Amino acid sequence: MTTAALTAGLERIPDQLGYLVISEDGVLASAGELENDEHTAGVMMQMVRTASRFRLPGSADPPFKRMSVILEDFVYTVTVSGQKVFVVKRHNNQHEPISV
Repeated sequence: MTTAALTAGLERIPDQLGYLVISEDGVLASAGELENDEHTAGVMMQMVRTASRFRLPGSADPPFKRMSVILEDFVYTVTVSGQKVFVVKRHNNQHEPISV
């Protein structure tokens, strides 16, 4: 699969700061603030492996498809598709709760 096919659409995500496409073999593609960021790729893959261990009894479905890591200034959105993990770093545009 070509790099263009792997990253189709990732660059059009609003407020995107960078992305990683990861497999068990390592980083397949990267750009922006995550370009060549092997450390973040390793941390994200470990989080995916850990979360994948939590299966519901009797369920054949994967334990999750998406995961968000929300920090003060930005969010990592992680999507698992096939044998690949897609990580997008975005601005965190979370608004303060409204007090009534």
